[in-house]
Amino acid sequence: KTCPICLGSLRRGQGVAIFTAECSHSFHFCCIAANVQHGNRICPICRCEWKDVPFQAPGSVIDARRNNMARARVSPFNAAPEDASAPGARRNVPTTFQLPAEPEQFTDDEQLSVNSIGPASPSRAQALAVKAFPEFGAVAAAECPPKFAVLLRVCAPSLPNDADRAPIDLVTVLDVSGSMSSKLPLLKRAVHFIIQNLGSADRLSIVIFSSVARRIFPLQRMTDSGRENAIRAINTLSSNGGTNIVEGLKKGARVLEERRERSPVASIILLSDGQDTHNVLRNSYTQDEASSIPSNELAYLNLLPSSICLSKREAGQPTFPVHTFGFGLEHDSEAMHAIADASGGTFSFIETLSILQDAFARCIGGLLSVVSQDVKLTIRSKSAGVRIGSIPSGRYNSEVLDEGQQAVIDIGNLYADEEKEFMVYLSIPVSSAEGEQRPECTALLDVFCTHKDSASMEIHQVEGEKVEIRRPEVLSTADKKVNLQVDRQRSRLLVAETIADAQRMAEVGDLESAQALLAERRSGLLSSAAAQAGDVLCNWLEAELREIRERMASMDLYERTGRAYLLSGLSSHSWQRATTRGDTTQILATNGDRGHSGSIDSTRSYETPWMTTMVTRSQTLNFTSGEQQSQANK
Repeated sequence: KTCPICLGSLRRGQGVAIFTAECSHSFHFCCIAANVQHGNRICPICRCEWKDVPFQAPGSVIDARRNNMARARVSPFNAAPEDASAPGARRNVPTTFQLPAEPEQFTDDEQLSVNSIGPASPSRAQALAVKAFPEFGAVAAAECPPKFAVLLRVCAPSLPNDADRAPIDLVTVLDVSGSMSSKLPLLKRAVHFIIQNLGSADRLSIVIFSSVARRIFPLQRMTDSGRENAIRAINTLSSNGGTNIVEGLKKGARVLEERRERSPVASIILLSDGQDTHNVLRNSYTQDEASSIPSNELAYLNLLPSSICLSKREAGQPTFPVHTFGFGLEHDSEAMHAIADASGGTFSFIETLSILQDAFARCIGGLLSVVSQDVKLTIRSKSAGVRIGSIPSGRYNSEVLDEGQQAVIDIGNLYADEEKEFMVYLSIPVSSAEGEQRPECTALLDVFCTHKDSASMEIHQVEGEKVEIRRPEVLSTADKKVNLQVDRQRSRLLVAETIADAQRMAEVGDLESAQALLAERRSGLLSSAAAQAGDVLCNWLEAELREIRERMASMDLYERTGRAYLLSGLSSHSWQRATTRGDTTQILATNGDRGHSGSIDSTRSYETPWMTTMVTRSQTLNFTSGEQQSQANK
């Protein structure tokens, strides 16, 4: 039996008052009283409206209220008092949690664990791998294709042991504006899940914002005492005021910029359910002008610090990805997508309250499994006349150099077991030599990858597979068959391009053309060689196109859910990284079936084993809590 708000024990006889609502759900009295104190009369579990609500006398909160402006929306007296006899409780802990004063500079981060960085474990002996797949195994000697495709796949090593991973510095930036009132209990529960799943070498800081922003918890290691303090800080949250996303992000970035010590991995999680009410987020454009302006060029990105805006960073400056979560139907999906896109993070669309914890779980499953950093793929022409033409690399920076003789793709961080695929288009010359002088094969590319092991900080270089094709005079039937790995990647790129085009049409109200474009791409996808062979990724892509088309049934539906769903999908494709979108995070079988609420789970094409494990852990916790609650109500 656990309290759905603080996850603490609900066992009777431990000196903690328990409130059972008319809907039969139970909570710690102090937890639910703090919730009701701010005007929330809705059950956090079943959403029914209560007629009878708990009331807690204000006691000594008058002094705290005098300082309300300085403390934003937080009252340190909302936290549940801890019973020293309860399991796991610390002795001599005060029954109230006083938030520390915010320093001028955030140099108060806790010292790193002594063993946070060390030599790579033997279990990490598996190296990063680079594989290559030419579009065809052979090209006729007399032919000179101008756009021959080679697929390069970078595969990160596994991470079998949690002790081998790199520690992380994580900052959560949380919206506690007035519109979050009814959502705070589930937000607290979701952040509790993050806290409980960070290791003792990981550090966490908490920033909240409404009309103003405040750091309520410094960067501390998640030891037993650190977790306890973090949970108490989260339990103090209350909601009011407007929404100042920019100030929240500035403060979150400062925590990482000003820390004295640095863990190998650092990231920011941003959650908001509304529009920024304190900043001009967009320049004044006509509707036609706005449709041609990418979301990452919205005006307010100029307000963000360079540490979370890749286009503004200076040489050698560390940057931090911001993984954004748009909560509910009223959030600014364009803003959240643009912030994530500009910083190197992902955007997730949380359509319903119940999946917030699962969405956080998927995100931290990746962040806690970073195995390689500063990953860079270098590609060189191997034969005279072979030229690199283009590399559609999504949001990853790529550059073709020396008139097509060389190219570089900057990949950044890789999660355990994560794969990144890049299509390289080449021009191939005629095999001009005749008779016995003519070579049987043409070497196309040399490929190698450099990266830094995130645990040991050692630099490694990995040689890729040899990339060559045969050059017969006449092609056989087998020679004319396209490589299915290349075909499926081409389909993914075309689908992502189509989704972006459909979004531009939808933004100017041309839903009919957008739907027609999506339907046309779906037909082309289904007729592709990979789809005809039953490729699972093609099944996911087809379901995604169908789902987006359905969410464009009307302008009202598109503005309520379609835009956010679409942008989250584009974020996922651009970074080849899983996001949560829609109203379900159900772990589905690989047949692309729909989830329980009619929404597809299209995250699985990029989901890593660590993500799956963390989401399963979240869902198991939710199921167990539900079962315990049901048993308590019998």
